[in-house]
Amino acid sequence: MSEQSIPSTTGTGRIDRNLGMELVRATEAAALSAAPHMGRGDKVGGDRAAVEAMRAALATVRMSGFVVIGEGEKDQAPMLYNGEALGTGDPPHLDLAVDPVEGTRLLANGRPNAISVIAAAPRGSMWEPGTSFYMDKLVVGAAAREAIDIRASPAENLGRVAEALERPVEHLTVFVLDKPRHEELVVRIREAGARVALHGEGDVMGALLAATPGTGIDLLMGIGGTPEGVVAAAATKALGGGMEGVRAPQKKHERERLEAELTPDELHRVIGLDELVAGDDAFFAATAITDGVALEGVRYDGERGVTTESLVIRARSGSVRRIQGTHRLDPEHLFGGMGIQEVVDVVTG
Repeated sequence: MSEQSIPSTTGTGRIDRNLGMELVRATEAAALSAAPHMGRGDKVGGDRAAVEAMRAALATVRMSGFVVIGEGEKDQAPMLYNGEALGTGDPPHLDLAVDPVEGTRLLANGRPNAISVIAAAPRGSMWEPGTSFYMDKLVVGAAAREAIDIRASPAENLGRVAEALERPVEHLTVFVLDKPRHEELVVRIREAGARVALHGEGDVMGALLAATPGTGIDLLMGIGGTPEGVVAAAATKALGGGMEGVRAPQKKHERERLEAELTPDELHRVIGLDELVAGDDAFFAATAITDGVALEGVRYDGERGVTTESLVIRARSGSVRRIQGTHRLDPEHLFGGMGIQEVVDVVTG
């Protein structure tokens, strides 16, 4: 049976085909287009190249996609903006969370863990953050997903996770963004006896590492972007991990707006994984741009062409695919004057 003859959804609304295998083509296109900007100090240029490539690739996917998490509002982000429609317009109807470059500074400075990511789920199943820009997050893998409570202290959560993993607290490693707002959190984690891995950016990657066994990261703790939290939730759910979040406005105007929009109980309410991404039909695709713990970045390998490494995860089946792609392209031609649609045609061909 050909791909075009496979129904997009069943009568229950479930998605029959693994859309992750199609979405990863868009993250590959974004990573390939961003990679030439690695280490050149221009985070805007790298992000722009990735946005254009991802948008063009997603336009070819047989879906009716609605961007819930994008590059910003329409007047601030001409491509991949919140509310944009993507795909061919055919079923299935999907919520999309996109980040063409998660870690723009990492890319610009040639540092590890810059990735291109897309998450997708049936329409209406992704939590829309609205004017909430920051969220306190706690992410763990499947073995500890019932142990966490973001309302508890770091020491209490570390003790619960250590018990679930049958390890001493001293053997736990916590991913924390290296920000001034986390100085007290880092002190409390260290006082509890756990180790801290500080990273300047990339809390989607941090959540991915925390939810994946064997990466050396056991938890993600701390405040990061709310949009990134929804993307991270899709990956965490697909991996069977656990996640909780609470709105954590960092700027006066954000707090004032949220206080005007929400009751105090709603503002401080714990948002669980099943609210961040409802149901079990979530998809997550990521392609590395720079090298990292989980994935190898884009490489130019002479006669082999350009190589990429990606992850495709589906919550419904629990499948995790690691995809190594070899793109027989001349980088001079690919990034030196070829139109973006020609790039996508080659990458997705």
